[in-house]
Amino acid sequence: MSAEVNAEPCHLLMTTDAVGGVWSYALDLARGLIEQNVFVTLAVLGPAPTDAQKREARSITGLELVETALPLDWLSDNETMVEKSAKDLAKMAREIGANLVQLNGSPLASAAHFSVPVVAVHHSCLATWWAAVKGEPVRPDWRWRADLVGRHLAASDRLVVPSAAFGASVVASYGLSERPRVVHNGRSKSASLTRADGAGEALLFTAGRLWDEGKDICTLDRAAARLEVSVLAAGPIQGPNSARVECRNLRLLGGLSSEEVRARLAEGPIFVSTSVYEPFGLSVLEAAQAGCALLLSDIPTFRELWHGAALFVPPRDDRSLAQAAERLLREPALRSGLGEAARQRAESFSLARMVRAMASLYAELIQKNQRRPSRASVLRKDCGKITQVAGAAA
Repeated sequence: MSAEVNAEPCHLLMTTDAVGGVWSYALDLARGLIEQNVFVTLAVLGPAPTDAQKREARSITGLELVETALPLDWLSDNETMVEKSAKDLAKMAREIGANLVQLNGSPLASAAHFSVPVVAVHHSCLATWWAAVKGEPVRPDWRWRADLVGRHLAASDRLVVPSAAFGASVVASYGLSERPRVVHNGRSKSASLTRADGAGEALLFTAGRLWDEGKDICTLDRAAARLEVSVLAAGPIQGPNSARVECRNLRLLGGLSSEEVRARLAEGPIFVSTSVYEPFGLSVLEAAQAGCALLLSDIPTFRELWHGAALFVPPRDDRSLAQAAERLLREPALRSGLGEAARQRAESFSLARMVRAMASLYAELIQKNQRRPSRASVLRKDCGKITQVAGAAA
């Protein structure tokens, strides 16, 4: 945190969900921010975290986890449900004395009055997903969801995206006049696991929301039928929105904990992502941190982040995917070289860099808000309380 924010500590109310990568992002960011004397209240929207996720959150000293039972926008039937979530969250911000709110993908900024600055970290949305996956405008009966996001982005005090490629898609989808700020995601490293040495069984591995059509697991499943080695897939095949994928050739591992996924990566598999929609891709970063060779679909985000450190194949092309996999399997030197290149590239997407960037942004907003006489005394009073709590947590 900057010197200015250390002098006036911040109480951040941050949203997350327990369904996808936003959970890992939020916990990593919270962990780093708490070390910078930021008090973090993490509000979970949507389905409740699993027991393993709760244990992971409880391991972060000083983090306050709140299960709100409020619906996620993409699981809501209408805009009224979203407005209720926004109002309840704005009320929570007032009651806990937060002086900053970060909405991780939750399009709530315009649906209620937030009395403190709002940072919108845009991890994904229906309009950009639909454009990438379906190649057409959002279906009419879901248009209200895209309109809600558009108003949310306009109402936020700052808009942040995890990659420039995704930012360009957001600008195009919502007609924004100003480009969002790019803050690449970071990911904590596991202290208990060592870097992959490639000594394990030669196989392919993927992890994530297998049910999400944007991950295009069907292409990987078809490619698996062309290969003689095992293709392992970790993650749920059915989502909370009833979406489901059928896999006939993959070896399904089910939902694994974060540490279980990292244990698999430490064995040195070829990591595959066939995504056609990926704003960043935390699972790819985890694989790169472990020194795995990356085999990725050739989409703008992956090109931006991993050009020169991965092998790319055309999206939705199972034949090309299988051929590239076979090449990596029969050329260990190429596999090892790509793994080392990925590991080095991963160093540029560090958790420390992400935390510094977000802390700097918070400082800007808090200082700007402090220049408003009507609320300055309230913020100083709140931050005085936060100093005591954060100090005790440290």
